[in-house]
Amino acid sequence: MADKKDQRLKIKTIKNGIVIDHIKQGRALDVLRILGIYGNFRDAVTLAMNVPSKDLGRKDIVKVENRDIDSSEVNKIAIIAPEATINKIKDYRVISKERVSLPELIVGIIKCPNPQCITNKEREPIESVFIVKQKDPLILSCKYCEREVSSPVLLS
Repeated sequence: MADKKDQRLKIKTIKNGIVIDHIKQGRALDVLRILGIYGNFRDAVTLAMNVPSKDLGRKDIVKVENRDIDSSEVNKIAIIAPEATINKIKDYRVISKERVSLPELIVGIIKCPNPQCITNKEREPIESVFIVKQKDPLILSCKYCEREVSSPVLLS
């Protein structure tokens, strides 16, 4: 029998910023994209992928120093990682912790896959609107053309 050592995940704490935990395995890079974090980001970013999780089996974690998060970003994260939690950190302490939740209507975040949909017409300045029909597995329906989507493409 293998010797079991301390299996707790050890990731450096941050003084101020956000920690996004319980991200669906393999989606951490999508979270970074949603946050607009690329190679030129100046503050520390910690990324843990495919780490053990009691609830999810495997999960990803993203820590970003000196960064806050807005409701649009939270909504986008909820689409790709519906189990995610967002912890706001100040002076090394968690000051708030919230679980993301899908809104009933998702406005201006997802591109409709139907090329004939009015939201995809260049001359029609109409934002996409999707109705959440089912949360697990995720099924969305375009308000305008009623096309159902299970793997949404986020607008940039």
